[in-house]
Amino acid sequence: MCGMAGIVSLSASAPPPARDALIRMAGTLVHRGPDEQGIYRDERAGLAHARLSIIDIDGGGQPLSDADGAAWIVFNGEIFNYVELRAELAALGYRFRTRSDTEVIVQAWRAWGEAAFERMRGQWALALWEPMESRLILSRDRTGICPLYLCEHGGRVLFASEVKAIFAADPAIPRAFDPAGLDQIFTLWAPVAPQGVFAGIRELPPGHVRIYRGGTARERCFWQPRFPEGSGDGFAGSLDDAVAMVRDALDAAVSLRMVRSDVPVGSYLSGGLDSSLVAAMGRRFAGERFQTFSLRFADAEYDETDFQRLMVGRTGSEHHELVVERHAIARVFPDVIRHGERPILRTAPAPLFLLSRMVREAGIKVVLTGEGADEVFAGYDLFREAKVRRFWASRPDSAWRWRLIERLYPYLSRSPVRQQAMARQFFGHGLAGSADPGFGHDTRWRTTGAIKRLFSADLGARVAGEDAVARLIDGLPQAFARWGPLAQDQYLEMRTLLSGYLLSAQGDRMLMAHSVEGRFPFLDEGVMAVANALPATHKLRVLDEKHVLKRVAAPLVPPEIVARKKQPYRAPNALCFFGAGAPDYVGDMLSEAALRDANVFDPAAVMRLVSKCRKHQKDGGGDLSNSDNMALVGVLSTQLLHHQFVASRPDAARLPALATDIDQLHRAEAFA
Repeated sequence: MCGMAGIVSLSASAPPPARDALIRMAGTLVHRGPDEQGIYRDERAGLAHARLSIIDIDGGGQPLSDADGAAWIVFNGEIFNYVELRAELAALGYRFRTRSDTEVIVQAWRAWGEAAFERMRGQWALALWEPMESRLILSRDRTGICPLYLCEHGGRVLFASEVKAIFAADPAIPRAFDPAGLDQIFTLWAPVAPQGVFAGIRELPPGHVRIYRGGTARERCFWQPRFPEGSGDGFAGSLDDAVAMVRDALDAAVSLRMVRSDVPVGSYLSGGLDSSLVAAMGRRFAGERFQTFSLRFADAEYDETDFQRLMVGRTGSEHHELVVERHAIARVFPDVIRHGERPILRTAPAPLFLLSRMVREAGIKVVLTGEGADEVFAGYDLFREAKVRRFWASRPDSAWRWRLIERLYPYLSRSPVRQQAMARQFFGHGLAGSADPGFGHDTRWRTTGAIKRLFSADLGARVAGEDAVARLIDGLPQAFARWGPLAQDQYLEMRTLLSGYLLSAQGDRMLMAHSVEGRFPFLDEGVMAVANALPATHKLRVLDEKHVLKRVAAPLVPPEIVARKKQPYRAPNALCFFGAGAPDYVGDMLSEAALRDANVFDPAAVMRLVSKCRKHQKDGGGDLSNSDNMALVGVLSTQLLHHQFVASRPDAARLPALATDIDQLHRAEAFA
């Protein structure tokens, strides 16, 4: 993975991109690509790149072009089937100067056009510039593993892996929050692309290609999840057949992500089923030395050390552990927000930020992770909850059906099912709409949406006409109504939380903050195609989540891990920021003056929340609700984001030297 950016004029009369602007863009992305940086520019376009060398270390520098300079590319990611595509292209007569997957993309574009992206198996965000055609092509991978932002301003389109690079390019670009983006975060947990957090800056949706030519743009979706649409559609084999197919698909995905690298590949190991299975499969391709990395927590509620060490014993890996305490989370939280570039509702990204730093210090650039398995194989309690609520809705007067909710969320110290009367009222809300789109997620959206009570009067008025849920539902694909309930719930989870939160705030941004590339076998298109075709009962068997995956794992993973109840990765939240040792910035960001300056939250309402958190910190925090935890983290992260990106304009980093510096301008006065 790398950092990529660029500026393209939308009309021939616009001035050329300034060289200094391209250097600043690359400079802000050095953490994504510390190995070498490069730029290209001509009369209409400028490209910038910061490289993390993984494949063809000596020959894969960027920006890169084909032999005659008809197409130039900057690319972030990996194309895991580039060897196979290269052979296919060579048979068609295309010739190559490097061993890189980057050059394969350029030649694939020349051979197949937009259809090239459907052939690519991997994770990417890329920009192709064709000078003779004055055409810019932007593309992003199927599930949004790699970020890609764009901004149309002043007759130009600016694009980058991170928003900070766009801001660094042009100080005239306005810096303000987009109310619709905040409304989505404080409802759905994340903005849903193309919606962004900052006004005027959008995100290319996963699985899309956007092409600029002649001052206009068109956008096309080249991939979206597909599920069975009725009897006779989808997988028709036995459960044993399904286990074999999933095993083969996952084995192929892990193999590609292990062997398609010119540097060693390690693995995250959380102690759960997903990362344990990936590590077990990855071990076979690692050679003599295989390194694994785990988070431990000083708070016993979040710690999974015993299961991690059990798996280490099975793999025989060279294992690294990081123990995380509450105030360590608080100390790095500003860095987490600076890299994440969006408000968050949980502190979970912070320990991952610390873990990626340890990975890099161990000399590893690439790690496998188990991210995506819960979305693809129905692992979350949300899916079980939705199934119970639909079952209850078919007999809402039943005296016992609602009691099944007591089997949910056993890992939460303040589980919402503990108090029966409140649980029955909360989970029983809206049962009459059990067939409606979004029914499976409405409990989460209601809980998160309650945080908006803290909005300032001004922001409240500006989002009064917004309806994040309605906007999401209006954009559903036509086939959605023909999918089964579990498939609908899975699609919405992928559409909202997977790309916008998990792969961004917890994935790419925390990994690349320390120049580490994450690889996600469960999000391989082959694995997803097999999983999405399976009957719902193979994934969620009664209330047994990821049933088929557990069967795949049984020969490879200790039975204690296969049989353990699902416990999602979590970290301590609000109480990290209070008590002895809490950083000074917390008081600064939550002060009345800072709150009024940002004008996102009502100071009086936040003061009440802060007082409540301080009280419970002294009492041990036992009575602080999940909603209060989310609210405090959401407020603090938003305040930090405002301070870092809206109220402040820090000097952009400058590069001392460029490994690639291609300037095709012919007029000396164009050098700015």
